[in-house]
This record gives sequence, C-alpha cells and structure tokens, in this order.
Amino acid sequence: MGCGVMTVNINGAGSLTGLDAVDVPVYADATARNAAIPSPVAGQIVFVTGTGSLVYNGTAWVALGAGAANFTNTATGTYTSGGIDYKYITFTGIGDLVVDQAGFADILVIGGGGGGGNAYGAGGAGGYLAVTNAYFSEATHTVFIGAGGNGATANVTNFPSGANGVSSRIGSYYGVGGGGGGGYIGGAGIASRGFSGGSGGGGGSAISATGGGGTSDQGNSGGTAAVSAGGGGGGANAAGANASTSVGGAGGAGVSSSITNLAVTRAGGGGGGTTGGTAGAGGAGGGGGGTTNNTTATAGGVNLGGGGGGGGHASGNGANGGAGGSGVVIVRVVV
Repeated sequence: MGCGVMTVNINGAGSLTGLDAVDVPVYADATARNAAIPSPVAGQIVFVTGTGSLVYNGTAWVALGAGAANFTNTATGTYTSGGIDYKYITFTGIGDLVVDQAGFADILVIGGGGGGGNAYGAGGAGGYLAVTNAYFSEATHTVFIGAGGNGATANVTNFPSGANGVSSRIGSYYGVGGGGGGGYIGGAGIASRGFSGGSGGGGGSAISATGGGGTSDQGNSGGTAAVSAGGGGGGANAAGANASTSVGGAGGAGVSSSITNLAVTRAGGGGGGTTGGTAGAGGAGGGGGGTTNNTTATAGGVNLGGGGGGGGHASGNGANGGAGGSGVVIVRVVV
C-alpha cells in the first residue's frame, strides 16, 4: 500500500532537459494515494497502479490528458456551435447517467423552488449550479431531481409559511432547494421570516419581516415585507425585491443558459402577495403573487426551479401560496 517512484524525462523548450528527471510518486491504489496526500494541490501529479497518471485539478484527481466524457444514454439533443459538436441529456426526474468514457462535461443543476407563504411571502428559486469541465469517472452516476416546495395552505388561525424546495443532484454536484416564503405565524403581530435555501424566500405578514438567505454561488436572498405585502423570493441572478405598502416585492431575476443551444432563463424568485394591492411579478420561472383571498398565487415553472408566488390575504383564511417549480439536471459533452 506504499508508494514507489517513477522517473519521467521531459524535453522541450522552456521545460526540463533530457538530463533532468521528475520524480512522480507511484501508489498501489486510490486509498494509498489519499492516505499519503490528504490535501492535494492543483497541478499535483501521481501514478496509481492499474489506473495510470492522474493530475489534481483543484477539485478531483482526473486522468492526465483526459478529454471529453461520453455517456451511453440516448441524447435529448445534438447541435453544433462554434464549430464544435455537442450532445446533451436533460433529466426531469430520477435517473442514471451512464458514462463509458471518463472525462469532462458541462453541467447545469437546479434545485426545486421554494413554496409561497399563505400571507404574502414568496418562495425563493432553487439553487443554480453551472459547471464547465466537470470531471466524470467511468461509472453510472445517479441523478436526483428536486421537487418544488408546497405552497402554504390557507388556515384561519395560523397563516403558514411555504415549504422549502428539495435539492437536485448528480454525483457530488448539488443545486440546493429554494427557501419557502414567509407567512403569518401565530396570528396578530407575529411576523414570519422567509426561509434560507438555494435562494431565500421573501418575508411575510408584516413590516420588516426579512427574507431568507441564499446559498453562496447558487442564489440570492429574499426581500423584506412591508405593510400588507410580502417580499419577493430571491433568484439566481438577483435578490428578491423588498415590498412597499400594499405592493408585493418582485421575484429576483433568473439566469439564462444555452447549454441546450436554446437560451432559457431559469431559477427566478416568486412574487410577493398583498392585501388587495399590487402583487409582485415572478422572475423568470417564478410564480406571481396573489392579491386577495380569491386570487391564489401562481406556481413556479416545472423544471425551471422557480419560486412560488406569495398568497394574498384580506380576511378569513387568506389564499394559498404557489408551489415551487421542480428542478432539472442537464449534462453536455463534446462529440
């Protein structure tokens, strides 16, 4: 389980001469390598018996000189852009990516959006993770698609918050579920904050009920509530807008991706609800807010990871919050 040394001669202008040598450590297997190098640095090279030469790319050990990965699944589509041929696969539900050639791929992973609250607060978008040259080993990689969080159900005594969305995943890459929008917990005078998530849910029910926080590099925070209006849910590209009196905050903007050769904007936050005023508009893929008991907020877009709109409220039970939109996973490789 120990290591030896492999001597490599390197020639070329500006590099080592043929008289010089580079000592590359040799390990019996990955366990021995990881034990000897618990904290590798980018550019470090080793040789693992039975596997070959590997370089640490800052995230993982990858085959030295590895090219594009290949999957054996039926491609969702193919296209040529900039003189490069691509194929891609879109997962809208649980499945497996079968990789028969290790290498690099571009991926987009979006979590399920958060649900809107019963009284005003909008749901935050699901976390948005785009990775260029993600390394995939030769293996079957399980894919999970996060469901959107449920919108809050009308309740005469306890206007609840929306539920958080569920995270999407492929391998070690996650898109965190969006935060649920705030409601009106416990009745008069008790404000509800939005929940944190991929992007945070908007604050609900009363003045200064704050929005939830977003996940670093995946989303943004939700907006703050005001009198009779909820904050907008955070989006992948911008925070949810703060509400003003009887005007719900707009949902934060989403991000456009052309990974499938068609520009699509996903992961926008939901719009805040209000009492008979002006409801907030959802960001791309996000649901709009409700205005009164009879105007239920709309849901986030399916497989867009948008937040649900915040429910309106005037009297009685209020209106249901909109459900968050489900997430998606897209993988693209060069062919």
